[in-house]
Amino acid sequence: MSAYQNDIKAAAELKEQAGSGWSAINPESVARMRAQNRFKTGLDVAKYTAAIMRKDMADYDADSSVYTQSLGCWHGFIGQQKLISIKKHLKTTNKRYLYLSGWMVAALRSEFGPLPDQSMHEKTSVAALIEELYTFLRQADARELDLLFTALDDAREAGDQAKAAEIQSQIDNFETHVVPIIADIDAGFGNAEATYLLAKKMIEAGACCIQIENQVSDEKQCGHQDGKVTVPHSDFLAKINAVRYAFLELGVDDGVIVARTDSLGAGLTKQIAVTNEPGDLGDKYNSFLDGDYISSADDIQNGDVVIKSNGKLLKPKRLASGLFQFRKDTGVDRVVLDCITSLQHGADLLWIETEKPHVGQIAEMVNRIREVVPNAKLVYNNSPSFNWTLNFRQQVFDAMAAEGKDVSAYDRAKLMSVEYDETELAQLADEKIRTFQADASREAGIFHHLITLPTYHTAALSTDNLAKGYFDKEGMLAYVKGVQRQEIRQGIACVKHQNMAGSDIGDNHKEYFAGEAALKAGGKDNTMNQFG
Repeated sequence: MSAYQNDIKAAAELKEQAGSGWSAINPESVARMRAQNRFKTGLDVAKYTAAIMRKDMADYDADSSVYTQSLGCWHGFIGQQKLISIKKHLKTTNKRYLYLSGWMVAALRSEFGPLPDQSMHEKTSVAALIEELYTFLRQADARELDLLFTALDDAREAGDQAKAAEIQSQIDNFETHVVPIIADIDAGFGNAEATYLLAKKMIEAGACCIQIENQVSDEKQCGHQDGKVTVPHSDFLAKINAVRYAFLELGVDDGVIVARTDSLGAGLTKQIAVTNEPGDLGDKYNSFLDGDYISSADDIQNGDVVIKSNGKLLKPKRLASGLFQFRKDTGVDRVVLDCITSLQHGADLLWIETEKPHVGQIAEMVNRIREVVPNAKLVYNNSPSFNWTLNFRQQVFDAMAAEGKDVSAYDRAKLMSVEYDETELAQLADEKIRTFQADASREAGIFHHLITLPTYHTAALSTDNLAKGYFDKEGMLAYVKGVQRQEIRQGIACVKHQNMAGSDIGDNHKEYFAGEAALKAGGKDNTMNQFG
């Protein structure tokens, strides 16, 4: 018996026990409302989605072709429409997640207005967006089920038993829009206690997966900007522990932690690591510091710092800001150490922030990590900060030149130009872009591919296209031709925006509550009827 049928039976038994006072209660209506409210709390969501992520990780370990994907969403409606689209076109949400970007929270959700990605926004806005996203996803469930319930009633009224059975099967086997969210906690918004407190809020809102980076919290920069400052491993591991404790306290025992390293592009550290003996983790961190070995106290100036490294006295170079810098060309080695250390101390997945999308570069680091941790796998940012067209055209150009092919028709520095769009080089580059995720998952250990800010850019692009026509000579035709006509023809659900906002759900509830006396909004004068 399905959960739906079980709920009808349970509600009928409760009604019988309650006696005549519950005579107006319809057990099937109760079952419908329960189906539309499957997840009662954010912790219900977190536990459900954590199990999904763990299964997906095991599936990937067995077969790297079954990687997972997500798009970053900055509003609940955007996340909802993404999942509705996935179910409509692909028929399942399997292996598809949501990503919550700290960058977009800072740029779009702060009470201060647009901010750079430097952890200056209210940290509670992160948990609030998680709650909002799941509110909209749960409403997508309620809306789709409501349409099925209405169709079931219509089939029953028409006496079409086959149709009714088909719809009942869809209800019994309904796939929820609720999927895992990988949620960005930045660098933890303070010390380890602050990280723990925020992680709890995020988990209570529904997050099963928290991504944290090894930058200094009060110096945090966007991963694709300069000036990034990392912390010693002991500081970062304390925050990983803080997130794990938050998961365990709340009973999400299989919660997932993504440890992000910015060391590839970060040349600075705020602190010299504490070290107790040669070769320990602090000593390894300090071994990358840039500086000069000295032989006597005469080489020490006022305010200099001196440490013992490799059996000698090292005077690290300190900038006017008080920060210390690492030696050039140590980024890859520091990334590898960061990743191995994080996986050995509680992290489940890695995130390596790179400066370009290059499968070979990522694979070089992952292969070294896997020599120590064989099942290491990545969450990777398919970043809008990369110029994908130029990067991949240049990669193809370099490969063609290395093979001895004639590339004299191309200017490597200007390969972004539209004049190259129909060339063999551009077509090869586009094919590499198309297969990048599959290639990188197979060759470079990437379990999850995400685009951090896609819906930020799509909102800007679509608004620009509408505005330039509507406020110019096209007038209303810009909206009708460019938006509404496309919604109708492509079957975009929100063309019936009253339905999307819950009007029909409300009508059905009114009928549950008041029967034939219900004043419903969906009658013959509802203009939404124009859309079929």
